Amino acid sequence: MNLDKQTPALLLLEDGTVCNGFAFGKIGTASGEICFNTGMTGYQEVFTDPSYFGQILIMNSVHIGNYGVKSDEAQSDSVKIQGLIGRNLEANYSRNQAEGSLDEYLKKNNIVCIEGVDTRALVTHVRQQGSMNCIISSDILDVNELKKILAKVPSMAGLELASKVSTQKEYELGDSNSKVKIAVLDFGCKQNILQCMTSRGAFVKVFPATTPVHKINEFNPGGYFISNGPGDPAAMGYAIETVKEILKENKPTFGICLGHQLLALANDVATFKLHHGHRGLNHPVKNLKTGKCEITSQNHGFGVDTDSVKKNSNIEITHINLNDESVEGIKLKNKPAFSVQYHPESTPGPQDSRYLFDEFISLINKTNSNGGVA
Repeated sequence: MNLDKQTPALLLLEDGTVCNGFAFGKIGTASGEICFNTGMTGYQEVFTDPSYFGQILIMNSVHIGNYGVKSDEAQSDSVKIQGLIGRNLEANYSRNQAEGSLDEYLKKNNIVCIEGVDTRALVTHVRQQGSMNCIISSDILDVNELKKILAKVPSMAGLELASKVSTQKEYELGDSNSKVKIAVLDFGCKQNILQCMTSRGAFVKVFPATTPVHKINEFNPGGYFISNGPGDPAAMGYAIETVKEILKENKPTFGICLGHQLLALANDVATFKLHHGHRGLNHPVKNLKTGKCEITSQNHGFGVDTDSVKKNSNIEITHINLNDESVEGIKLKNKPAFSVQYHPESTPGPQDSRYLFDEFISLINKTNSNGGVA
């Protein structure tokens, strides 16, 4: 695009940093916690991931949008990021299969964006200074006015956001005659997670975030899945109690990302806010059981406290992050329950960790064949 003909836009960070750029997508103002993703591809999957709800996203790669958008690559029913920051956000695209441009897509979803920003320098700044709130605007160019608006934006710490992106109605997927029935507690579940279960022959029923366990159990599931999602897990008292009730059923239970954190909290293990989060397609994780390294897709701003896990004799650490040795997977010793912090459904990202879905299905089949004993 010819940047000289674009509408000016501003980015203001909580620490006072100001970046000038140009408008893309919707003209307007958007605010939220700033975060970044290092992936060169998979931008539509990232933008529609409910775990990004409430956040302004920096796409580190220089060119974003050059292969357009396609409906079957979305991970939810709409774009979930609050706003987008890019170096070059492309209005034109080259893929014949694409259904439209990124610019049209973002306008349709009312997403305010800024481009022309040195995203690599900005990502370096966030890595050094840590997560913070920010505001982008293409209709207010007065920095002092933007500071006043930004001051009112709440911190991500303490925010309960999962109920805002959860399904409002129960729905089913897969073969209703399957012997493998999985109840999914939806805190912002990505579509490919469900696909990874149904493609393995499971019959899945997805429940709203606040559904009580007695209602879920009317489905008579063989296993439970606790989904990913946005916000601070420690602020989700209702969900922590639900997971505790699920564990009393002694049925196979699998959690991903937020689900991993909720499983920890349900076992009195603390969570904490990471300095700048883990987000991207290239995080190395070591499986402590096999000794192998997996290249993983990640998107989380909170983590499970390592010292707190080690003090709990009923929990085994199964995976660690090789960059910072943070907890990436746990398994309960007294229950058929396990979880990982990263995204094995890998959209976008490598497929090294898809085996976790196989293990979950296998655990359900084993439990069924043993008359309910794992």
